[in-house]
Amino acid sequence: MEAYIPSLKTKYKEEVAPKLQEQFNFKSTMQIPRLQKICINQGVGAATQDKKTVDHAVEQMTAIAGQKAVATIAKKSVSNFKLREGMPIGSRVTLRNERMWEFLERLIAVALPRVRDFRGVNDKAFDGRGNYTLGITEQIIFPEIDLDKVPKITGMDITFVTSAANDQEAFELLKLLGMPFKNQNKPS
Repeated sequence: MEAYIPSLKTKYKEEVAPKLQEQFNFKSTMQIPRLQKICINQGVGAATQDKKTVDHAVEQMTAIAGQKAVATIAKKSVSNFKLREGMPIGSRVTLRNERMWEFLERLIAVALPRVRDFRGVNDKAFDGRGNYTLGITEQIIFPEIDLDKVPKITGMDITFVTSAANDQEAFELLKLLGMPFKNQNKPS
């Protein structure tokens, strides 16, 4: 039986990598920027009042990512937020390899087009080291989420960690992979 290879991974190897090597004049194929991992993080502020909200967040994150999510724990106690050290306050998951490529493909092709009044993602959310963070306001844009079972609509952060040396290389990598940026020109 032949192993399954996500189509976006094939596209990266056959189209994106050669274009990036030509565009930035890389001597070695190891210099070509690549996607290393995708980290999805969801903070649940209401978790201080209701313990079940974190369980729902972990459940939904697991459905979205296709991999078991874990609850994040508070590191410090903050009395103003009624937060104690050790309380579960969110969920997160890190995707690598095939699951990462599958998630990116679903995000670009299915989830982002379902956002209301979608005009593209912000091209200014790079961190200076070649990583990109995308904030999503509603988890219900993913088709894996059953609307009837959602107790509260929450947002999440999706961080794309690349091996790019700078933001321009990371921008080109994500753009060539199909990320729908608002401005298709290079960030300064």
